[in-house]
Amino acid sequence: MNTLQDKSILITGGGTGIGAGCAAYFAARGARVTISGRRENRLREVADAIGPACACVVGDVTLARDRQAMVEAALAHGGGRLDTLVNNAGITHHGGLPEQDEATLMQVLHSNVAAPLLLTQLALPALEASHGCVIFIGSVHTRLALAGRLAYAASKGAVQNMSRVLAAELGPRKVRVNCVIPGAVATEINAAVTGQDPKEAKAFFYKLAHMHPIGRIGEPEDIAQAMEYLMHASWTTGAVIDVDGGMGLGSAKL
Repeated sequence: MNTLQDKSILITGGGTGIGAGCAAYFAARGARVTISGRRENRLREVADAIGPACACVVGDVTLARDRQAMVEAALAHGGGRLDTLVNNAGITHHGGLPEQDEATLMQVLHSNVAAPLLLTQLALPALEASHGCVIFIGSVHTRLALAGRLAYAASKGAVQNMSRVLAAELGPRKVRVNCVIPGAVATEINAAVTGQDPKEAKAFFYKLAHMHPIGRIGEPEDIAQAMEYLMHASWTTGAVIDVDGGMGLGSAKL
């Protein structure tokens, strides 16, 4: 199981959902994982549950001083090295064109596009030293044109294309860059949509499951498995990998 033995991995947005699940998965395989996020209590809960293999640093990826602290914490926990940066942190927004305002649009683009790019820039010297890799998290909303997801879909489309440009730019520096596109994953964000009504929750997740040809929604471990592959795939860069149970095919009918 020690397929990631002594690898140093930094995961932003590691206190919940995909980030927290991936942290546990990687630590179980021997990695030294550093998670970051804005909620200290949630980060510490995740780190304590994982154990000594996981360190946490409180910070907002949109702030320069916090990005610096994230890289420094990962290097400290990783014995002076950083092998993989997982740009997972981001925000979502529901609303079509009539509901858009400039402040919200800029916030989504800053959080989902500019911040991970600037963190990658900051981590680059360490990643060069380890011949490491960067993994961006995209979204199935770049595959499906769903009304009401305008700002979020635009930001994730930018992430997807940014990862390919960075792959071309950083390849000569021996740093690989790839992007994973999840479908609907069982996370706190999806669960919160249902409120507290058990019947509503059951109906919501039934609908989500049947939007995936494979017949179920994803688990964080499904995303972690794809990331683990990318960490080992030394000749894979610039890839955009759909890990979505077929949701992005748009073929499922309710």
